[in-house]
Amino acid sequence: MDLDQFLAQSVAGGFPAVSLHVRHHGQVDYEHAAGWRDPDTQQQPNQPTTYFDLASLTKLFTATAFLRLVAAGKVELATPVTQVLPPFTGLRPIQPYEDPLHPGKFIRVNTTGKTTEAQNVTFHHLLTHSSGLPAWRPLYRQPAGAIREFTLSTFFAYPTGATVLYSDLGFILLGWAIERLTGRPLDQAIARLVLTPLNLSEVRFGPLPPDQSAPTEVCPWRGRRLHGEVHDENAWAMGGIAGHAGLFGSAAAVATLGQAWLDALDGAAHFLPPPLARQATSLQAEAGTVRRGFGWALWSPDPDSPAQPLSPAAFGHTGFTGTSLYVDPERRLVIACLTNELYYGRQNRAITSFRQALHKLIVRLLE
Repeated sequence: MDLDQFLAQSVAGGFPAVSLHVRHHGQVDYEHAAGWRDPDTQQQPNQPTTYFDLASLTKLFTATAFLRLVAAGKVELATPVTQVLPPFTGLRPIQPYEDPLHPGKFIRVNTTGKTTEAQNVTFHHLLTHSSGLPAWRPLYRQPAGAIREFTLSTFFAYPTGATVLYSDLGFILLGWAIERLTGRPLDQAIARLVLTPLNLSEVRFGPLPPDQSAPTEVCPWRGRRLHGEVHDENAWAMGGIAGHAGLFGSAAAVATLGQAWLDALDGAAHFLPPPLARQATSLQAEAGTVRRGFGWALWSPDPDSPAQPLSPAAFGHTGFTGTSLYVDPERRLVIACLTNELYYGRQNRAITSFRQALHKLIVRLLE
């Protein structure tokens, strides 16, 4: 089976739209768009230039922007977050947090500690998801003017550094820190630090015209199908611009970010210093099979991991809407795959098995 056939089968099996961009040794090896932006009428074919809601791939752009500030000497990885965001301080209770996928239920991470000090959290902790912050809080239920205080004063889920828990809140704080360090709104700061240097004209915060973007699910809270507006509720409540979610982009543009990191690892210093790039993509925190660099998820021994078919040096990230970016330095390989698989809702999702099967096929075709 070739990639065209694989993507056609995926679309026939329930994916509305998928765009794949693969680079090998710095050259475009494969680019294809399949499916429909409007799967109900099949009158708007997906195009390579279609904007997809990148969801948590936004975190990669946020982390990259922050690390460029580190490289410029504006901040250090060991800097306490409270030095940049003064309200983020004080003794915080440790307690269960709200389950974003099961309203009314809570998730408990820590069963021993009762309190922890927010001022002990550094930017290293935020970038590695080891801060102690909950994975998620219902910010969108707060009045717009109260979201910042609600986030900065949140309780914790575990003592800082005790484990690794993927946290949207940590990257929301990282986005606010970038604003404070640059004196610019986050969208302008990311454009100046990442998008403009890489000529990424096909990455932007929403909203977008529906005829340029792939729709996602029907949002029960907003009462409509989301098309050109960010899916993430908390990002939407923050005006569509946040450190954890909010960006839209094409597969080629996302691959360009991955290529910039690969180039830095190969010694190119014009965008990121190679030593910092190597540090960011090496093990900085782990818990069980979860291994984190700075912003990046590293190769995992978990047999269900999308990175499993790639080399142990691989790193990447996924987005809840159905997006992913993976880089395999040993193979000089960049894989950006954007889908709106969430279009049909959150039940019986096939995106995890799809990603692993896709990576297996790409590796096999390269051999």
